[in-house]
Amino acid sequence: MIRILCGPLLVLLFVLTAAALWLSRPAAKSTLNLPATPYRYANVELPAHFTQAGRNDDNTPPDNPLSDDGATLGRVLFYDMRLSANNTTSCASCHVQAHAFADPKPFSKGFHGALTDRRAMPLVNVRYYQRSRFFWDERAGNLEEMVVLPIQSRIEMGQDLKQVVDTLTRDAMYPVLFARAFGDRQITEQRIGKALAQFVRSIVSYQSRYDEGRTRARSAHDDFGNFTLQENRGKALFMRNCSTCHMKEGNEHFFVPTPANTGLRGQDSTADGGVGDVTLLAADLGSFKSPSLRNVEVTAPYGHDGRFATLDALIDHYSDNPISDPNLGYVIPPKPLKFTASEKAALIAFLKTLTDRTCLTDSRFSSPFVDRKDAMKSVKRSVLTAGPC
Repeated sequence: MIRILCGPLLVLLFVLTAAALWLSRPAAKSTLNLPATPYRYANVELPAHFTQAGRNDDNTPPDNPLSDDGATLGRVLFYDMRLSANNTTSCASCHVQAHAFADPKPFSKGFHGALTDRRAMPLVNVRYYQRSRFFWDERAGNLEEMVVLPIQSRIEMGQDLKQVVDTLTRDAMYPVLFARAFGDRQITEQRIGKALAQFVRSIVSYQSRYDEGRTRARSAHDDFGNFTLQENRGKALFMRNCSTCHMKEGNEHFFVPTPANTGLRGQDSTADGGVGDVTLLAADLGSFKSPSLRNVEVTAPYGHDGRFATLDALIDHYSDNPISDPNLGYVIPPKPLKFTASEKAALIAFLKTLTDRTCLTDSRFSSPFVDRKDAMKSVKRSVLTAGPC
């Protein structure tokens, strides 16, 4: 006689069988753990200073609107090491959530150990870089193009996109995720770029102490009720000396709207030319795209080459050196700002109010993969804690 298994034992048998099949795969080092209902990425309610009337900073193209399923797929791709040639490197290897999706090292280590020639830029709020050009030299014309270039880089991930398509097509989970995101199971290079771009656009920081104070103030120039005296003083100094670039035209994403020559190239003609190396225009030599200042507290080291280890060092650069960019019309005073020690401390106190701890720990943006050992431990706990029939 065949004994009928009771409900709990039947469930456990199914879980153990599925886990054993997944964990026994030779190429698998981790297992996918997605919520039954997708996280909310689209239609997130943002504060009014993000969506104020007349602003048009969002670079989302009409043919790739943000969706919960699309960003979910992008999240899985972002953390999947199989997008690299030797399965050792993912997008997240160089863009770390705790550091606002920047790399805490001056240069990132690629799939075979070589170092990049520039540091990885933070990815928070890139959705609102209105020019929609990316990398320090702005060589990528949109985010969909930007996200796939590191995959193909001979230093960063070293993979062929056609090989990525083949790998994902052979994996049982990916056709399902692509069908949810795009309506059918077809996996293409273009869809990989679109999904990754959706996930990156979903990484929006809007819950900092600055945002909390801004929602209660009529203007960014007013004192914020939740700020200390030092933080409000630092904000006033920032508005007077820095907002011309970092908050141009009322932008509260703290982007410089165009590449700028910030004096980092110096007189060395062999140094990194930035945008000029792409456009081949002498006027662009030494100009670089500037990342958002949101979460700047955790994105050190600073500069395209990571030369500034701390915020103090970064502010000293702008305090002690005359910065003039003929392309921007001398938007920074053509003489040193010479901040006092007290002013520097106030500026740093203000910049730290831009840190959004929620964004830096939000599970929507964290790895969806669970280590194989941890997954098996979880299964064992389920067996040990299961009640009787």
